[in-house]
Amino acid sequence: MISIRSKFKSNLGRRSIAFGMAAPIALTLAACASDPAEAGSEAGEAIAAIDAPEGTAWTETVTVSDEGGYVLGNPDAPIKLVEYASHTCGACAQFSATAKPSLKADYVSTGVVSFEQRNLVRDPIDLAIATLVRCGQKENMQPLSDQAWASLEGIFQTVQQNAAAYEASGNLPVSERFVAIGQAAGLIEFFSARGLSADQARTCLADTETIEGIAETSNTQAQELGVQATPTFFLNGRKLEERSWAQLEPILQRAGARSE
Repeated sequence: MISIRSKFKSNLGRRSIAFGMAAPIALTLAACASDPAEAGSEAGEAIAAIDAPEGTAWTETVTVSDEGGYVLGNPDAPIKLVEYASHTCGACAQFSATAKPSLKADYVSTGVVSFEQRNLVRDPIDLAIATLVRCGQKENMQPLSDQAWASLEGIFQTVQQNAAAYEASGNLPVSERFVAIGQAAGLIEFFSARGLSADQARTCLADTETIEGIAETSNTQAQELGVQATPTFFLNGRKLEERSWAQLEPILQRAGARSE
C-alpha cells in the first residue's frame, strides 16, 4: 500500500478536487454484486461480422467520441462498450491485462463491438498519465494506457522513492505542477521510452487548458452518469454493475456479439 498522502488541491473545472494518494499496489478486483447469469437482457439475434474499409482493420481504427473518449473499432458498431477507468486503479490494470486481448481479438475485430475508454480521474498521477496518453497520436492512447497499467507497481515505487519531490509539486502552479509530478513519478522517462519525447511530454504536462479539460470532463460525466468507481462499464448507454471480463463477456454475447 502506498503511504504517500497528497495534500494539495487543484481548482480544475467547476469545483476544487482534493487528490488523495492512497492507491493500492496489489492489482485486485473489487467485489461485484451481480451474478453474470442474471445480468443483461435476454439473448438477441447473433449479429454478423461487419467488414472494415478495404486496407484497414477495426482493431487499428480509433476515433475520439463527442464525450472525449477514445473509441477502438467500428465507430458505428451496433454494440458499444464504454469503460470509465482510472490510470491508478488496480482493477482497471487487471481488466487491461486479462480482458483487452480477447476483447480486441474476438469482438472489436468483427466490427460488431466497439470499445471506448473514458477517464474517471482519481488523483494527480492519474491525471498526469491521462494527459500523457493523449499527447501523441490518437491511435496510441489505449496502447499507452495499457502499458502504463502494466507498469503501475513500478510507477508507484518511483513515487515512493521521490516522495519529497512529489509532495513539493503541490505548491507549484498548475502549469508547472504536472511537469514536476511527471518527473517525480518517472513518467517522462517512461513515456519517452515508448515514443513520446521528453520535450513533448513536458509541453503536454504544462498545457493547463488540456489538463483542466480532462478533469472537468471527468467531473461532469461522473456526476451526470453516476460513475463512482472504476472500472465502470456502459453497454449501449446502459450502466452495468459487472466489472470483470468473466461477467462482461456473456453480456456481450447475449447482446449479439457471437457467431452461430
